[in-house]
Amino acid sequence: MQSTLQFGRFNYPWRGQGARARVMGILNVTPDSFSDGGNYQSLEFAISHAEEMIEAGVEIIDIGGESTRPGSPPVSLEDELQRVMPVLYAVRDMGPAISVDTYKPQVMREAIIAGVDMINDINGFRAPGAIEAVRDADCALCIMHMQSDPQHMQLAPAYTDVVAEVSAFLRERVEALLAAGIDRRRLCIDPGFGFGKTVEHNYTLLKATSRLIDELDLPLLAGLSRKSMVGAVTGKPVEQRMAGSVGGALAAVAQGALIVRVHDVAETVDALKVWHAAQ
Repeated sequence: MQSTLQFGRFNYPWRGQGARARVMGILNVTPDSFSDGGNYQSLEFAISHAEEMIEAGVEIIDIGGESTRPGSPPVSLEDELQRVMPVLYAVRDMGPAISVDTYKPQVMREAIIAGVDMINDINGFRAPGAIEAVRDADCALCIMHMQSDPQHMQLAPAYTDVVAEVSAFLRERVEALLAAGIDRRRLCIDPGFGFGKTVEHNYTLLKATSRLIDELDLPLLAGLSRKSMVGAVTGKPVEQRMAGSVGGALAAVAQGALIVRVHDVAETVDALKVWHAAQ
């Protein structure tokens, strides 16, 4: 059976003929992201980094204007729009699909007007007005699980059964979007590695990637690049987690993940080329 994710200007088969993993490159235009905060804040540098990722073979660029690292403070609507929109307009016609990482309905609306291909919401479209903001667009919608909020999520994450609880949360959010009349083909799920989870929770979820895809019957985005779950098993600081992050991306893809969200595009693209060639 063929299944396809409707991704704005693009269509990505995720089951059946033509299905293969896609690399999403991270473009943070924030002063305080945990990995590359501040590196690409100016428009010129952001465009340059986008060009580097395109040269490396990226298929999707995910623009984020608010850091969601543990303990990070929220950003005002005005600041987020000033960070994200100039970059979105600058890169939207450079070739790759464009995603915007936001939970604010007004940012969603402005990004949709600008022609974004996906809204990537760490809050699962729970903010008042979020579903209404995206309902009539044609962009993909990534629904992520997060326990608590970025300010408090890593203080004491607790679950009775992390896979069952994450699956139930995602199902509830999927049903809310479908009830609003949103086409199922626009939907994608993300278990939210590092968002209100211990290292053990994260690896339990990673091992359950195929189960989540089967239970929700939707494509999955995996974002574990350079996160503490990689550092915990490698013993490496953030800037030395490239190899471990590529390993994590391959582990997710091996279980059926459609999209891997990464900092190290060239290395992940090459690893996936070899992995696909061996299948």
